[in-house]
Order: sequence, then C-alpha cells, then structure tokens
Amino acid sequence: MKKLLPPILFLFFIVLILASCWLLGSRHNLAFPYSLLGIPWILIGYLMAIKGKKLFKKLDTNIMTFEQPDKLVTEGLYRFSRNPMYLGFVIALIGVALVSGAAFSSFLWVVLFVIITNAWYIAFEEKVMVETFGQEYEDYCKRVRRWI
Repeated sequence: MKKLLPPILFLFFIVLILASCWLLGSRHNLAFPYSLLGIPWILIGYLMAIKGKKLFKKLDTNIMTFEQPDKLVTEGLYRFSRNPMYLGFVIALIGVALVSGAAFSSFLWVVLFVIITNAWYIAFEEKVMVETFGQEYEDYCKRVRRWI
C-alpha cells in the first residue's frame, strides 16, 4: 500500500461509496432532489485539491507523496490547512456520499478514508517533512492545523 498514491485511493473510495449505495442496495436516506446538495461539496473539494496541486506546480516543487520534498509550501490554502488537498478529497467524498443518497455506509467510507489518510499518508509525510525542514516545519505545525 505504501506506493498507492492518494488520488488513486480517493478514486477507489468514490467507487466504494457508489457501489455500497447502488450496487449493494444500501438504504438511501436522502432522496432526489435533496441529494443534489452534494454537488457543491464535490466541486469545492475538487477545486481545493486542484488549487493545492497548481500551487505546487507554480512553486516548482515536488508533489509526489513518496518522494523527497524540496520546498516547504506555506502559502495559499496551506496558510489554513497543512493538508488542503487531502481535505479537498474528504469534502468531495462527502459530496459523493450525499449525491449517492447519503446512505449511512457512505459516510463510514468517508471516515475510513480520513483514518487511512491520517494514519498512513499524513503520518509518513510529516515524518519526512520534520527530517527535511526541521524547526521551520515544526513552527509551521504550531501555526497551522493538520486538517482545519
């Protein structure tokens, strides 16, 4: 799992949410047209993830999870969250859960995504960031929260 990139995990969880709601027949708690309330969540989450990615490109820094970081990004959305791309994924998954009918099982998948992301990706990245940037990163962690 170490080399499974976060966007691939995100797409996998979209499939899990949709499969649990539509293919497995989970109970739908949010009927159409109310399920459309998920669309803004999907758009906001997607835009957050894309904005974070574009900032990495603009600063010409490495975005790959399992490669050595070369710059500490603290501007843009990174002023408010140390992980705005992951936060964007979570917001988008909430939107997918709403669009799918907000079955209880959908939100369990979102929680599982957060747990995996927090325990696996973020823990790995933060360890590497401390090793690479030292006190500068630790100071950043004191100023900016991990998620929100």
